[in-house]
Amino acid sequence: MVPGILGKKIGMTQIFGEDGRRTPVTVVKAGPCSVQAVKTPKKDGYNAVCMGYEDVKEKRLKKPQREDLKARNLKPKGFVREIRCDEDLEVKVGDEVTLGIFQKGDFLDITGLSKGKGFQGGMKRHNWNGGPESHGSMSHRAPGSIGASSYPSRVFKGQSMPGHMGNVRTTIQNVQIVETDAANNTIAVKGAIPGANGTYLILRYAKKKTLAAREKKEEKAEGKTEEKTAEKPNDEKK
Repeated sequence: MVPGILGKKIGMTQIFGEDGRRTPVTVVKAGPCSVQAVKTPKKDGYNAVCMGYEDVKEKRLKKPQREDLKARNLKPKGFVREIRCDEDLEVKVGDEVTLGIFQKGDFLDITGLSKGKGFQGGMKRHNWNGGPESHGSMSHRAPGSIGASSYPSRVFKGQSMPGHMGNVRTTIQNVQIVETDAANNTIAVKGAIPGANGTYLILRYAKKKTLAAREKKEEKAEGKTEEKTAEKPNDEKK
């Protein structure tokens, strides 16, 4: 089983269920991706698949990259990432990975680059409470003293301070797929995910949750079929 796929964030919207409840969702365009390389424990020391997403012009790549792709009969891709996995993969270089690897109800771990917010103060960056707002206070949002006197006479590492915020690799775990649209290569996942619209994403299975959800689905389906078979004799008597 391929461990995941690459995609791009389109934006947020909402979906109304059969019971009328509103669910906020993020729409992601995922795949199709071409397999650029397959890593194996024998050769590379670990299992992984390297995939490329979204075609680009050849001139966007450096000459060594272009020649390497030509030698393997692969098209140049704008977003190339490697996804590790625990088991051996059955895919080969040049294969196409589509959205069909996911099902409605599966859980994903989604990795992307968070929104960059520039230089921010401590109240926004670290959720400080701030200083007094009245009675002559001149320190409302300032950090205040950060040092110590005789001991330890230094600033501790990791002290929360104003600084650059956002624009970091972020992973949000156990995001559930609400809808899939194979015709348009899009999925709708519950809630918000990292990055601005247009951000490239890595979508991987949250294996434990996904397998548990699929088992529940199968149990429900089996229960319904058993109910139907139990009802059939009564219908015949009527």
